[in-house]
Amino acid sequence: MSASKNSYKPVSHVVFDMDGLLLDTERLYTVSFQEICDRFGKQYTWDVKSSVMGKKRLVHHLRKHRVPSAVATSSASQTFRQKTSTHKEFFAGFDHIVLGDDPEVKNGKPQPDSFLVCASRFKPPAPPQKCLVFEDAPNGVKAALAAGMQVVMVPDVNLDHSLTQSATLQLRSLEEFDPQLFGLPAYD
Repeated sequence: MSASKNSYKPVSHVVFDMDGLLLDTERLYTVSFQEICDRFGKQYTWDVKSSVMGKKRLVHHLRKHRVPSAVATSSASQTFRQKTSTHKEFFAGFDHIVLGDDPEVKNGKPQPDSFLVCASRFKPPAPPQKCLVFEDAPNGVKAALAAGMQVVMVPDVNLDHSLTQSATLQLRSLEEFDPQLFGLPAYD
């Protein structure tokens, strides 16, 4: 944790990126797992790959404490449906989901559109500075900062360290996140 505690501002809303963060859908995994599956004559499918890794603890904690939370993903509708087909219940719990092919999202990340649209769809709309974004990709971090939001980055371990510097906070996993840093309810 690079910044001091008082450099974090309290938030009331949370926005998650999906790929690589809520769902383990990254290309590196796909390639290596398919190689293993090939040995056994198996096809590596989306539902095998898109297991919701240890993310449920934080997401359920936010829901339990009625902290509005949403997803802003670059995935288009059809891809989103494929990736989330075995996790419908998990994704149904978010206040809303902004997809990459949403007509209001004119530009993809690193432009701020998806995060600004996401903030505007909370009821009532959330001021961007009251939103905390969770991201794993440098373009997502840039988009969140451009939207005027704080951003917690959980980067891939192989990512060049210089690409992770601009995040408000950087963690090795979502399990390390301390909600109180941003004025959110503490874990029970």
